[in-house]
Amino acid sequence: MKNLLTLFFLAIYLLAACQSEDSKQVAKVTLDTLLRTGAEQTEKYLPLIQDKRVAIVTNQTGNIGRKHLVDSLISIGIKVVKVMSPEHGFRGEASAGEHVKSSIDTKTGLPIVSLYGNHKKPTAADFSDVDIILFDLQDVGVRFYTYISTLQYVMEACADFNKPILILDRPNPNGHFVDGPVLKGNFKSFVGMQPIPIAHGMTVGEYAKMLNGEGWLNGGKQCSLTVIKVNNYTHNTRYRLPIAPSPNLPNMASVYLYPSLCLFEGTPISIGRGTNSPFQLYGHPDFKQFDTVFIPISIRGKSNNPKWENKACNGYYLGELAGEMGPYFNQINLFWLIDAYNELNKPDDFFKPFFNLLAGTDELSKQIKAGLSEEEIKKTWEKDIESFKLIRKKYLLYPDFKN
Repeated sequence: MKNLLTLFFLAIYLLAACQSEDSKQVAKVTLDTLLRTGAEQTEKYLPLIQDKRVAIVTNQTGNIGRKHLVDSLISIGIKVVKVMSPEHGFRGEASAGEHVKSSIDTKTGLPIVSLYGNHKKPTAADFSDVDIILFDLQDVGVRFYTYISTLQYVMEACADFNKPILILDRPNPNGHFVDGPVLKGNFKSFVGMQPIPIAHGMTVGEYAKMLNGEGWLNGGKQCSLTVIKVNNYTHNTRYRLPIAPSPNLPNMASVYLYPSLCLFEGTPISIGRGTNSPFQLYGHPDFKQFDTVFIPISIRGKSNNPKWENKACNGYYLGELAGEMGPYFNQINLFWLIDAYNELNKPDDFFKPFFNLLAGTDELSKQIKAGLSEEEIKKTWEKDIESFKLIRKKYLLYPDFKN
């Protein structure tokens, strides 16, 4: 009883220490009604990690207020033994696809184990000095955003080595809709590991429950899973990310446009990597019609050797279309992709092999080549999406959006 009381007061102290003076006053009145991420609800998970050796899978988004989760837990005596980082690294400074090496965090002295490149899945050695894994990553609700692939590999390692995983859940900024082709089995990769649509409408905690419940972990195993839910969140909640989840998603416009524009990554079209507006515009040097011109350059920590580096691209700026009340906020939009294909006179090499991995199928590229409209293509997704929604419904932790 004494230990529980100590933990309770530590939780209150930790929450207060990470808030501004103004937010402290608000918290006193609205703590029960305020949206609070899993990480902010320290009173619920400190008892589960006290006196245990903790490994934390996180990056720059793993904050409690203005202080990082790792620093916060260390400050109150939790035994954090290592950090495991996904694509973009612990501090979120690496470009997409860039090799991230394991290293030492200069601030805390903790070893950082990179879960990217050739070491995507934790090994027995990684877990040898660990009692429990804490997982806290801000996802954006899209199949090819690789944090949920990292989640699967971590859960598989937990099942293999009999380690529990504790997920501190966070809202999904694209959690208010489900859309896109469902991945087919022969197109599995790190940018799509399970038969889900591009926009799956789930939080990390919900998706983890699905991985366990559907037997999707390697060998059909299950791991010991606990999810600390987000307080006062629903799938209709419009949640604005307080910290950019990765270098090329710098604002909410990019987050909202990402499910649609990332498909361009498998084509000759630039989506603004190497500019100040990544995932908010698209273009190509040979476009004849355009409303903006941009020149991609290498930017340290954001984009190394971007597509069409140092060449003027004629294109379209879409950032202003991504407002929360706009028509581009709650669906996968294909007309930009179709228009770009037509603008370049339908080249045979427009769709690269990577495009089919992002789409999760080769049907989409074939449909665009065949001249199908966006409406006709989307009709072919409907049956698979409805089947997925039935599975998804079993694992939801929060009230769902209205269909």
